Amino acid sequence: MFVVTRFAPSPTGYLHLGHAYSALLAHSVARERSGRFLLRLEDIDRGRCRAEFADAIEDDLSWLGIAWDGGVRKQSEHFDDYRAALARLEAMTLIYPCFCTRATIEAELEAAVAAPHDAPPVYPGTCRNLSDDERRARITQGLPYALRLDVAKAQAKTGPLFWEDDIKGAVEAAPTRHGDVVLARKDTPTSYHLAVTVDDALQGVTLVTRGEDLFAATDLHRLLQALLGYPTPRYRHHKLLTDASGKRFAKRDQAVTLRGLRAIGKTPDEVRLMADFG
Repeated sequence: MFVVTRFAPSPTGYLHLGHAYSALLAHSVARERSGRFLLRLEDIDRGRCRAEFADAIEDDLSWLGIAWDGGVRKQSEHFDDYRAALARLEAMTLIYPCFCTRATIEAELEAAVAAPHDAPPVYPGTCRNLSDDERRARITQGLPYALRLDVAKAQAKTGPLFWEDDIKGAVEAAPTRHGDVVLARKDTPTSYHLAVTVDDALQGVTLVTRGEDLFAATDLHRLLQALLGYPTPRYRHHKLLTDASGKRFAKRDQAVTLRGLRAIGKTPDEVRLMADFG
């Protein structure tokens, strides 16, 4: 069956062996099925994303022998797409402003633009039931706020939802366990959850390959797909590579990077073996 897969890293650091495994897996599935393999840069975190990392991602993938189809979609160039999707959700009265403490808002806004590899605390719904007058008054005062999705109201609108994982089979979505997630903020009209859902739909992705640490996030993506009338791709949440101590590779832990391995003379074939893809 023809598939469209994608590799969608954030250019906040250099690729490591875990990235190599994910990219190689998605690329191989696409090529085995005469499909398409797309490269997308999830660069909405304008405070941490760097052009040098974006360039390095393309360079490292090419060095590994991975070729992508078409141009590279950069999320920072498509904010209008996310604004349009957000406007549709607002028209359904599923979005509300949240004015919780500055520290709370700033911490969650910072986390909202990145893939949620670790489950954040569930928001208790403090601002969900503010009156329209109170919301307008606080916005007029210039108070900072985030835009949240009323997840329970949204799921009541869609009813039960399911999605298919190539490894675990049929999965019933449980988006309410995540609470009312942030979908946008004043200076960035999207979050990871909204952007990735819109992108996969617009790019015609039919198989999402990504790490098992993002398995739970699919609940929210399935909910947004149903609300926005998007098709639902299949998913393959693959294993995470770990180091000798059993710790998973991650940019924030300064894991072994492809750039570093290249610098000490490793060949693409050797790195493919190290990434469990020889």
